[in-house]
Amino acid sequence: MAVQLPPNRGPCQSSRVSTYHWSELKIHQNLPDVDFHVAGVLACFGQRDLITTMPDRLDVLTGSCVQIPCSFDIPDQHEDKFNSAILPSGVWIKDNSQFGNNPDNVIFNSSKMVNIYQGKITGNMTQKNCTTVFFNVTTNYTNKYFFRIESQPYRATDPIKFVNIVVSDFPSSPIITVSGEVKEGTPVSLNCSAVAPCPEHPPELTWTLPTQFTTENQLQEKPDQTKSVLSTVTFTPSYLHHEKNITCTAVYPVGTSNKTAEHNMMLNVSFSPKDTLASISPADPVLVGSCVNLTCSSTANPPVTNFTWFKISGGKPTQVASGLSYTLNVTSGDGGLYYCEARNSHGCGKSNEVQLAIKGQEEVIGVAAGTLGAFLLISLISLFVWRRNSRLHDGLERTDSPQGQNSPVGTVCTNQATAGEEPEEPAEDQPEEIHYGDIDFSKLQTKETPAAAQDRVQGQESEYAEVNVTGRGAQEPPLNNLDGLYAQVNKRGGC
Repeated sequence: MAVQLPPNRGPCQSSRVSTYHWSELKIHQNLPDVDFHVAGVLACFGQRDLITTMPDRLDVLTGSCVQIPCSFDIPDQHEDKFNSAILPSGVWIKDNSQFGNNPDNVIFNSSKMVNIYQGKITGNMTQKNCTTVFFNVTTNYTNKYFFRIESQPYRATDPIKFVNIVVSDFPSSPIITVSGEVKEGTPVSLNCSAVAPCPEHPPELTWTLPTQFTTENQLQEKPDQTKSVLSTVTFTPSYLHHEKNITCTAVYPVGTSNKTAEHNMMLNVSFSPKDTLASISPADPVLVGSCVNLTCSSTANPPVTNFTWFKISGGKPTQVASGLSYTLNVTSGDGGLYYCEARNSHGCGKSNEVQLAIKGQEEVIGVAAGTLGAFLLISLISLFVWRRNSRLHDGLERTDSPQGQNSPVGTVCTNQATAGEEPEEPAEDQPEEIHYGDIDFSKLQTKETPAAAQDRVQGQESEYAEVNVTGRGAQEPPLNNLDGLYAQVNKRGGC
């Protein structure tokens, strides 16, 4: 006999049940377990004879096992019917809680030795723990499952709550999570989690990273009481690890073989600007008035927010512009060294220095350098010649011998004192002094000839050139030779 629900066929509410929708309910009068079906109707009106707690879904591997975390509670109005001293039986029903028309839907009963599914209840039923394990799972296990207890005098099924078991030939991929920001130079931890539907044979997790690391593995229980393996890896990232792949691999033992699943993730490392580079175009020397473009590039995460340009003036940097590029019409004062700085929220990076060369300036600099070099060379040569002539002059004898005879011109003599004076000893370690003189050639005359000299001895009158020397020292100016001091003598009379 089919019993229709009242005209309001919408969802029904309960103080202990969130929501449940009934469309039609069939009651089989000939079955002894009538209260089981009535429980579904009572649930719609706010009453449940059994309240179970289990996960919503379990993903399982073929050939492996599955553990269903399960617990139950007895409503207050039926608590006196449940005798915790007597071990109740646990029953699992496949597909539909109403198993009257399909008794084969009962796939497991803990009170029986033989069941459709191989398994066992590992929880303590007297403590309302109905955790169950099924072995050698196959793909036809994929379905939803309800739990029922049978005890004297109490028997009840929860028609509301069920677990959905999904069986596949391949394991689900592990999940990688990051604790905090992955920042250059700061140790960071990555977590990899893989479900463990069969806690007796949990997966083994391994990492592939582009750097050295340490790992820690542990079996964890989630809020819904399902198990998972958590692997934590700790390492110190570098900017070189940015956008590098990391992999977490889960290896599940199934019978005599293994099944693997992995998760790849690209690292997102935050770092200050690196590889900052300044370039100039054109790189060759340019003319005044031409256009030159300087460009700055850098690698950073997050991207560079500010570029600043500097020119080195007087050995010190001076900020001249900001922005990725710096364009200028060249003036004569723009030549020199430039560099840029790139900055983001983690710091800044300085570039190399580039030279802005201006045509013409290098020729002027070259000529000036050549002129200065030549001047210094000439000065050194002149100083050398002067010092050499000065030494020669100090050794020349320009006076007549005591017998009235002339000394040979150019004879080098030792230092002599004048008549009646003691010779002076030169001061040791004294630097040689430079003496200057003024020569007046306004009365330049011809050089004295030997004949004129003879006339002079005989009292005849001769005319000589006048030499006025103003010296800064006591010594006479340097002479290359004696002929340089005299002009030719013009005799008034012939010889």
